Amino acid sequence: MSEIHSSAIIGKHVEIGVNNTIGPNVIIEDGVKIGSHNKILAGVYLARGTELGNYNAIHMNAVIGHEPQDLAYQGQATFTKIGSKNVIREFVTIHRGTKESTATALGDENFIMAYCHIAHNCLLGNNIIMVNQASLTGHCMVEDRAFLSGMTGFHQFTRIGTLAMVSALTAINKDIPPYVVCGGRPGIAQGINVVGMRRAGIGPQVRAEIKEVYKLLYRSGMNVSQALEAIKKSFKSPEVAHMVEFIEASKRGILDGSAVETLSHRKNRNTEESPAEIEEELA
Repeated sequence: MSEIHSSAIIGKHVEIGVNNTIGPNVIIEDGVKIGSHNKILAGVYLARGTELGNYNAIHMNAVIGHEPQDLAYQGQATFTKIGSKNVIREFVTIHRGTKESTATALGDENFIMAYCHIAHNCLLGNNIIMVNQASLTGHCMVEDRAFLSGMTGFHQFTRIGTLAMVSALTAINKDIPPYVVCGGRPGIAQGINVVGMRRAGIGPQVRAEIKEVYKLLYRSGMNVSQALEAIKKSFKSPEVAHMVEFIEASKRGILDGSAVETLSHRKNRNTEESPAEIEEELA
């Protein structure tokens, strides 16, 4: 059985699993599907077409699955699909898809902090962190373990690669390749996420390859096509292959690189690297 507060308003056609906690003043519209062991705290609004997995924690006044902020939307049946073990903090807004039968989707074990916004038709993977007021516009894609710092904004259809890291107050209008750290307005590539790769279990040999790939992309003087050809000839790890596939699939193009990346820039990027690690990456 689930524990449902007496003030919660729940539609007649809602599927609710076992051992859920549904707090006061929660509103759940018809057509919502809720798995098991979820905590849905006070004032949460789950709109029609929302599907929720298991062991999620949705904090106060979050709004999930409401109509998209898209002038083209005309009330079509669309969806919001949330996986399992996600933490969705206060006042987060996640909107459902726009075109008929489409969905906004989040995977598992994501941490979405207060006041973040995930617009219609965004696709998020797993283990992503979005810090307060990070905002994804429509049709963005975020791969696993990306880190989006606070008050960041992303243009429609932009893509954020695996283990990419975006610094606070950044505005992004191009794709961010996997493992790249970026920042600025507009955002530019500033290095690679060495600490994130290490924590994700990527070994030193592959990390060294990714450093060389970054140099070819951003420091060699070659254009992107030339750099990719050189990369494909020299490196064969799955991680590098993923970088290549990501870049080749880009429609908006990838971020430009900074003209000069100094040690002081790196120290201010909050990647928790020691000076020796920073110097190693810049070498």
